[in-house]
Amino acid sequence: MKSTLKKAGYSKVQKQVHDVFLQFTSKVIFFIIILFAFKLFFAGHYTPGGGFVGGLLAAAAIILLLIAFDQKTVEKMLPIDFRILIATGLVIAAGLPTLSFLFGTPFFTHQHTYITVPVFGEVALHSAVIFDVGVFLTVAGTALLIIKLIAEEDD
Repeated sequence: MKSTLKKAGYSKVQKQVHDVFLQFTSKVIFFIIILFAFKLFFAGHYTPGGGFVGGLLAAAAIILLLIAFDQKTVEKMLPIDFRILIATGLVIAAGLPTLSFLFGTPFFTHQHTYITVPVFGEVALHSAVIFDVGVFLTVAGTALLIIKLIAEEDD
């Protein structure tokens, strides 16, 4: 009986079904984690969260895809150069306080105003959100670059 199953390729079929299940569920969970990362990012000014935690969670979602798929497949799905992501985040995070300093305000003084959005009504608009975007990009890019370099070292 066992030799018949081996000849039929039963062990290969079982492994393939497991991989398909892992890959499908990781795609679904990826979007759930990304949505939660953005929720934490936007809630960071009024509750705990912000760019750092959101960036770590976004990196964790992409690391989940790296576990389920190989590195080449994830690079095809998300063609992002992490070094450029880090550089962009640093320029945004350092550039915004520098601009405010050049306009005569203290270095980390953020500005805010209220705008009216048709569906949401009056919404607060903070310059701190732009700073947090820079932190988000820097943290996510750094975590993913570290994982990528460790994975390449093993190859």
